[in-house]
Amino acid sequence: MNLKAYFDRIGYKGPFDKPDLETLNSIHRHHIQSIPFENLSIQCGETISMDLDIIYNKIVRSSRGGWCFENNLLFSWVLKEMGYKFTTLGSRVYESHGKDYGKYESHLILQVVIDGMSYIADVSYGMSDQIWEPLELISGKDQPQLPAVFRLVEDNGVWAVEKTGRKHHIPNKKLASSPLIDIHLDRKIYCFTLTPRGIDHFVPTSQYLQTSPESLFTNKSICSLQTPTGFRGLVGWTYSEVTFNYQDGVDLFQMSTIPGEEVDKVLKEKFGVVLANKLRPIDNKVDYIV
Repeated sequence: MNLKAYFDRIGYKGPFDKPDLETLNSIHRHHIQSIPFENLSIQCGETISMDLDIIYNKIVRSSRGGWCFENNLLFSWVLKEMGYKFTTLGSRVYESHGKDYGKYESHLILQVVIDGMSYIADVSYGMSDQIWEPLELISGKDQPQLPAVFRLVEDNGVWAVEKTGRKHHIPNKKLASSPLIDIHLDRKIYCFTLTPRGIDHFVPTSQYLQTSPESLFTNKSICSLQTPTGFRGLVGWTYSEVTFNYQDGVDLFQMSTIPGEEVDKVLKEKFGVVLANKLRPIDNKVDYIV
């Protein structure tokens, strides 16, 4: 495993000898604009591992993406190599159908401490809820970024990530009422405590999420990559190219349905992903938004 090869993978050419906030913000942004959030291994019949060497080979050497257990675990290795102080945390994703947070810590995030201040880093949530830079761990403070205004809210030791987004303009009227679109401007994303978690804590959840018929990730094939102006997303056969704030207070969602025979081409050209095994796209009716 080589830090320079990782920097080459994300196109980062800046300094890396000082573990400060400016450098953290930069590599965080480079990561999300170079490495997709994706679960395509599941629909390719592959097992997703939490072994760091395997993750490194997949993402850095094979130019794939990964889900949170892969991307954020790789990012934690990068932080360690660069001399950052950090803690691995578990979070519970908000489930809109139940109007509550999930029972299990199904999302891995990182708490990074710089000069006595704490920040939440997360390079693998994807789509419109992806933070572009780490969030300062202060309750109630609006933290504007291009995707949205994010904030952390603390209540009795439980922290929640929330956001206020913008209205959507969707030129393709056939997809304007797609269940992939959230019409609400205010959104809860996930909650967490500051209890440190070891990697073993996530192994049973990782196995469940990639095998259970009730899991989001066995019901939808997902690929998402942030761009300098928004993001690209592919859910099943629905492709979205989004421009944040293309007009004041409005995000542009250019959405289309991709023929099955063109999915591999879209993955290669729009996400830089080339799969070794045959993908079987899937888009069952379970809650998920872009």
